Amino acid sequence: MSNKSIKVQRKESILVELLNEAFSTLNDSRINSLTVLEVVCSRGASDAKVYLEKSLLTKDEQKEALKLLRKANGLISKYCLESTGWYKVPKFTYTFDELFEKENKMEELFNKIKK
Repeated sequence: MSNKSIKVQRKESILVELLNEAFSTLNDSRINSLTVLEVVCSRGASDAKVYLEKSLLTKDEQKEALKLLRKANGLISKYCLESTGWYKVPKFTYTFDELFEKENKMEELFNKIKK
């Protein structure tokens, strides 16, 4: 089991759902279709790292999306506050998830070794 408290784990799972909803309400098609894969909160839950799916985006589109998300962060935070009734939400840091690509590369290596 993880060292995180149940409260932090619960907050992370709620934020995954809320952030996906918040993104879908934005008017910019470059970011409203992004998918949140995971949210990892800091120990005190004052900061949160948001991992996004990048499978359909080029490097330039990823950079642009991150820039747009930073600009829209106030609206996203406001949406989360209004939806939950929390006193405050964590400060969001957005990044694209590299794990899927790493897993695919490892799988390819294992297949080569197997042959």
